[in-house]
Amino acid sequence: MRGGLRYIIALLIAGFSLITYYCKRSTNEVTGEVQHVDMTTEQEIALGLQAAPEMAQQYGGLHPDRQAAARVEEIGQQIVRSTKAGQTPYKFQFHLLADENTINAFALPGGQIFITAGLLKNLKTEGQVAGVLAHEIGHVVGRHSAEQVAKSSLTQGLTGAAAIAVYDPDRPSTAAAAAATAMVAKLVTMRFGREDELESDRLAVDFTSQAGYNPEAMVQVMQILEQQGGGGRTPEFMSTHPNPGNRIGEIQREIAADFPQGLPAGLKP
Repeated sequence: MRGGLRYIIALLIAGFSLITYYCKRSTNEVTGEVQHVDMTTEQEIALGLQAAPEMAQQYGGLHPDRQAAARVEEIGQQIVRSTKAGQTPYKFQFHLLADENTINAFALPGGQIFITAGLLKNLKTEGQVAGVLAHEIGHVVGRHSAEQVAKSSLTQGLTGAAAIAVYDPDRPSTAAAAAATAMVAKLVTMRFGREDELESDRLAVDFTSQAGYNPEAMVQVMQILEQQGGGGRTPEFMSTHPNPGNRIGEIQREIAADFPQGLPAGLKP
């Protein structure tokens, strides 16, 4: 009887999680993609603003070089003004972090975007900086954080249901099966993260060129990151931005598709 009750509870939890997830649908105004999200843009903006100071402190706070920070903000805002990102409700701000050793950049929901001094000093051209910032803008307008929150809620609900169903207090060995279920759920979430990276790369190709920058600079950024990982220590950027395979090849294919007659003249390198 106890086993039957466990299965009923598990089915109810799983059903509620699935219904809640799939009933919340919206069409992304930038990508045209139908997404499952349970946050409004206003909530994304509020969440990003609330988390920004704490995230900055994890990297030693903001960089004291105001001129360099202003240049990062200027490049970022140029991309926003020139693209569909500027037509969204998001409040974009670009921050240079003081950490000189960590190579990373990331975006919080709602438009708070960060790049470390450690990454910036490895970038050689304005176009490369634009490529990194455009990629992070892609995460924001793609609503990837909101999607991950919704997917995480679904995953936790299904994982909890599965754990309840397979765990028997009279048979402790079933705890291993429950742990395995949780691991599978984590791998599924990682796969979605890689798809988000590809979408952000595609958006960045569009955004950089629309803002007057050469999108091929993004290929150079990937090469720089690969070189930095050659010494055995993988840049943090590559761990927070999972590599879905040959990102360089994907970026090059996107550029070729967008510009079959070749890149227009006058783009900033």
